[in-house]
Amino acid sequence: MTEITTVATDGVHEHEHPHQHGYISDKARYLTRLKRIEGQVRGVHRMVDEDVYCIDILTQISALSSALENVALALLDDHIAHCVVDAAKNGGPEADAKLQEASAAIARLVKS
Repeated sequence: MTEITTVATDGVHEHEHPHQHGYISDKARYLTRLKRIEGQVRGVHRMVDEDVYCIDILTQISALSSALENVALALLDDHIAHCVVDAAKNGGPEADAKLQEASAAIARLVKS
């Protein structure tokens, strides 16, 4: 399972994998959750536009942050349960790379 790294037009690295991602079985659930979060973001935008009390806006932003964090943690769980475990079973440099990748993702989540 070879990983190909490409650079997107916005300069962010994208990873293309020849196998299915761990979240694929829950894709519809992830999309539903993200659609809900998208609606919450529009709600916060509307609140600011309508000059709603700042504490009420901050409460909604806190809920948004929590919702995004929950999606991120679920994706991380799926990644570890599928991609990392599969690579570990195969061993070699791919296993090391997947472990380092997961560790870096955890570090980014902890910092946010």
